[in-house]
Amino acid sequence: MAQAARLNLRMQKELKLLLNDPPPGASLPLLSVDSDISSLSTIHAQIEGPEESVYAKGIFDIKIQIPERYPFQPPSVTFATPIYHPNIDNGGRICLDILNLPPKGAWQPSLNISTVLTSIGLLLTEPNPDDGLMCEASREYKYNRQAFDQKARLMTEKYAKGGAGGNGSSTQDVQTNLNPSMVY
Repeated sequence: MAQAARLNLRMQKELKLLLNDPPPGASLPLLSVDSDISSLSTIHAQIEGPEESVYAKGIFDIKIQIPERYPFQPPSVTFATPIYHPNIDNGGRICLDILNLPPKGAWQPSLNISTVLTSIGLLLTEPNPDDGLMCEASREYKYNRQAFDQKARLMTEKYAKGGAGGNGSSTQDVQTNLNPSMVY
């Protein structure tokens, strides 16, 4: 029970931080000061595509699952909006070191949801093709940047417009809605 009380207190502090000082380009449209923290196991966030990136003008829905052992275990974070990115796969899973425990990852209990959202925003600006989940996207990013940029912009225009997943498609729908040369 003490663990639940600590998690509740921690989440209250994080919620206040997220609402009062959200990370650049991030918003939490379904959260409010009145949100019931005790039952908060999923947070829905939105991240705007950074202006200097191929994701500019896109709004990407992100789902953050808070584990029972948080903050000693990292949250599980996935993109609900399809995106063409070397470090984000078809299911929306993200390859980012702070989303995994050591020794392979860099998660620490001192990190928080705000840090995670900031890091994801930075990943949109600076993908890491050397540690990619998507081979074709990684290869294109490194060796055919023009083709990568074109596909990433097309996916952003198609799926990340106006928030709430753009036209309502999910990452699972992406393969059926793109032509075969665009499937990654």
